[in-house]
Amino acid sequence: MDGIVIVGAGECGTRAAFAAREAGFSGTVTLVGNEPHLPYERPPLSKPMDGAVQLKAICTAGALQALGIRYLQGVAASQLDTAARSVKLSSGTTISYDKLLLATGARPRGISCVGSERALEFRMYSDADAIFARADKCSSVAIIGGGLIGMELAAVLRSKGMDVGIVEAAPKPLGRAVPTRFAESLHAKHVRQGVKFHLGQAIREIADDAVVLADGSVVPGEMVVTAIGVVPEVALAEAAGIGTGNGILTDRFLSTTDPNVFAAGDCAAVSQLGGGHMRFESWRNARAQGETAGRNMAGGNEPFAAIPWFWSDQYDLGLQVVGLPQQRHQRVIRTGQDGELEFYLDAGRLVAAAGLGVGNTTAKDIKLAEMLIAAGAMPDISSLVDPGINLKALLKTARAA
Repeated sequence: MDGIVIVGAGECGTRAAFAAREAGFSGTVTLVGNEPHLPYERPPLSKPMDGAVQLKAICTAGALQALGIRYLQGVAASQLDTAARSVKLSSGTTISYDKLLLATGARPRGISCVGSERALEFRMYSDADAIFARADKCSSVAIIGGGLIGMELAAVLRSKGMDVGIVEAAPKPLGRAVPTRFAESLHAKHVRQGVKFHLGQAIREIADDAVVLADGSVVPGEMVVTAIGVVPEVALAEAAGIGTGNGILTDRFLSTTDPNVFAAGDCAAVSQLGGGHMRFESWRNARAQGETAGRNMAGGNEPFAAIPWFWSDQYDLGLQVVGLPQQRHQRVIRTGQDGELEFYLDAGRLVAAAGLGVGNTTAKDIKLAEMLIAAGAMPDISSLVDPGINLKALLKTARAA
């Protein structure tokens, strides 16, 4: 056996390596990462401390060494040969595998307009370092994209005293992932903090110190940052003949169309019980899928079944969403002193929940809601509405049933 090779040393790939070892795999484990750092967590990148970007390591070099995980640092995979079960690296060497995990993640979606080369992207540590270094020398920033990343970055830069403008092609920000009620609340919070929004606008040009919109209006920006989503990294798989769509296609066990190759994290489109494939972009999904893939490459047979969850911190507000809220779901609202909760039911069964409040005030309830979803709970609506009824009591009832 040539062991396990993992391409991608982010949250997903690193957790997969550790999970394979924890599952008892004794062969070689090689982790290939194209950045010149130890594996690190991405969420802290948008939350600098004392003016410096946080490089929060997922593990130490000693932890990798102790488990016999070989880490090839600052090396990219350039070619995959599934027939020979080998991966060619940018260093010129070729490594063989028995099982391979593609944890290649995603890259920022590019923007096409005059002057696009002036815009900065926000994905890796080097991106964050460049942005916050520039922020100390600029008084204004134009952020292209009103999604979670763009809004989080706007909150941080506004707190530094910068003039912030957000350009969004859609008629409202946060339209895709965030429940409407909470998206409106966060939008209003940014407006109160002085962020200027330019909604439903296309971009004509990125100039030296501004973004020129299609209608001729100008958004000041000594620095311009694009945050218009990401594109899954599928080139390596596609060139090797592995099935791709909106990501690398996998079954529920995270195996691709080649049974010796797995995919997980932002690059993977996972088969769903109801049909089709779905790709998830979140820190916890990357971690959970990586751990499942690691155990399965070590000989397990575990379907991926984690409930989606993400969070976002903007100013003093914390947003958390668990499950996949849909317009067709019945919505139930609970208002309390610490924030608001929304519950989503499908034929009476709780399938999703979201919370918005100061700090982490709704975090405990969202965790309990996640446990209710996992238990298949069909709670009484009046119990969900009433802030005086503890969700823990509903969970106890659901588990007893």
